[in-house]
Amino acid sequence: MSDDVRNIDDALSRITAYWQPHRLTSINDYDVKVVKIHGEFVWHDHPDTDELFMVLNGELIIQLRDRDVVLGPNDVFVVPRGVEHRPKADEEVHALLFEPKGTVNTGSAGGEMTSPLRELP
Repeated sequence: MSDDVRNIDDALSRITAYWQPHRLTSINDYDVKVVKIHGEFVWHDHPDTDELFMVLNGELIIQLRDRDVVLGPNDVFVVPRGVEHRPKADEEVHALLFEPKGTVNTGSAGGEMTSPLRELP
């Protein structure tokens, strides 16, 4: 996988559902994931890892219990490990996520929005 060139726009064009991260590539023990976001996700945390969001287009709001963080194109924000958060977007957002391999999208919350990491079609 590391020898192949990946195109973010091509990868996003193949994703058909929101909130289902797809592996774009991996580096060391981390996955670089592409995801389409729309609506509200669940409140959750990742007790053992930070989570990096990079917005490619659209406006993503990451709700924290004490404030909202608003990200636009090319903005990056790291949610520290153990911090409860809920991403939401009023319109479609395309984003990259950087997380250790095996990180579950709903963290410790689980539930019906939990999505296994998917490979690009």
